[in-house]
Amino acid sequence: MPLIIFNGSPRGKNSNTTLLMDQFIAGYTHGNDNQAQVHYLIHTKDADKNMELFQDAENVILAFPLYTDAMPGIVKHFIEALQPLCGRSGNPRLGFVVQSGFPEPHHCRFVEAYLQKLAKRLGCEYLGTIVKGGVEGIQMMPPNMTRKLFKTFYDLGVFFAKYNAFSSELLRELTPRENMSWLRRTIFRILNLTGLTNFYWNMHLKKNNAWDKRFDRPFA
Repeated sequence: MPLIIFNGSPRGKNSNTTLLMDQFIAGYTHGNDNQAQVHYLIHTKDADKNMELFQDAENVILAFPLYTDAMPGIVKHFIEALQPLCGRSGNPRLGFVVQSGFPEPHHCRFVEAYLQKLAKRLGCEYLGTIVKGGVEGIQMMPPNMTRKLFKTFYDLGVFFAKYNAFSSELLRELTPRENMSWLRRTIFRILNLTGLTNFYWNMHLKKNNAWDKRFDRPFA
């Protein structure tokens, strides 16, 4: 069963979205003749080409990160380009993967509702949305810290290959709670007072030569 995956991360192949989808694809193609093609929106910005790939597919998954509760611009551009296909007979079955750095999946639920409505507007069979928070930083984590997460995405791929759907049980494993516990919030507040919570972001600001601009207000 062929599957087209549109990866909407601005980081392309070096993204957390790619790490998760690589595991999903490994499960989806394990022990069968299934094929999965990945198209990175950051590299394939031709709207007509993307629309052609979409309309000719049987099954499509659109995977992307949330940046401060919003989808990346390249994902928005991709979605808007599909407008001519709204209500078209023969549109593919459509599912989504939404991940974010925020630990609480609650941040993703609003875009999840939008994506369900998007599938309906396009006339696509809605396959569901995989939601996972707390993903930022997994590239730096040792294998023992990501093993369970990667195994769940692998198992989601295996399940999808068998049933052409996302396992509701595995989705619950990814989001055991919608918000951080009281204890975790308290620990976070204490760490915030020490400045440790900003270490990761400060490192990236300096790496990208943006440290001196961190307080800029270009739209003020």
